[in-house]
Amino acid sequence: MIHKQLSRVKRKLRRIITERNPELAKKLFKDSPSFFCPVCRKATNMLALPTVYLAKMLEHRCIHNIFLAETLNIEHYSCSNCGASDRDRLYALYLEKYLSQKKSISLVDVAPANQLAHFIRQFTNVSYRSTDLHMEVVDDLQDITDMHLYANEQFDFFICSHVLEHIPDDKKAMAELYRILKKGGSGIAMVPINFGVTETLEDPTITDVAIRWKLFGQYDHVRMYAKNNFILRLNEIGFHVELLDINYFGAEVFKIAAIFQSSVLYIVTK
Repeated sequence: MIHKQLSRVKRKLRRIITERNPELAKKLFKDSPSFFCPVCRKATNMLALPTVYLAKMLEHRCIHNIFLAETLNIEHYSCSNCGASDRDRLYALYLEKYLSQKKSISLVDVAPANQLAHFIRQFTNVSYRSTDLHMEVVDDLQDITDMHLYANEQFDFFICSHVLEHIPDDKKAMAELYRILKKGGSGIAMVPINFGVTETLEDPTITDVAIRWKLFGQYDHVRMYAKNNFILRLNEIGFHVELLDINYFGAEVFKIAAIFQSSVLYIVTK
């Protein structure tokens, strides 16, 4: 579907410009948009991961190789049109089909990304809530380890993307996500995963920014998960974990949406 949409956009643009100025068209289409962003649904180009992030890793001698990140497109990180990151584009690919198949669905988004939140709100069948402890623009201000504003089994779906690595008691946060999810409900649970990490490295007592950069890859992270251990922790809470990779979405879809080929979407089900 995305490939067809991209082709239609390119054909229409080429036709209009060619009719008005054939010589200009020849020059323009050499640099025409190379990708399609499933978040803003537009043909676009992609921007690289900001160099400041790489600079910080080098400055603090981060022990993790960023080129071994599981879901990260360093060269084509963000959409030049809407700013959506590659992981948000991955979520949109999944949600486009999933949400369209539901008559009605209640969804909670933890620490929402603005671009993805806007994408989801366009679905009239979705009852959307956003929550976070510090973001003022969310619907509900609360701690993910104590989501007291929500009843047991209130939501059909949740999004928890790159949040748990910030939480000292991540299992308590996972338990809260499990509690508010309906039986049979699902969610997106994503954290930074690095193929070079074989055992989860964590220490919530470390507060020094430089050491956090060195050990965990960012100033406000308290751990770096090993893939198998992240899955194990989710399983221990009661979640069934499904991994959706390039074989699920298709190599051509990943290419068009600028999703790195090693990317994996973690879907949990209660």
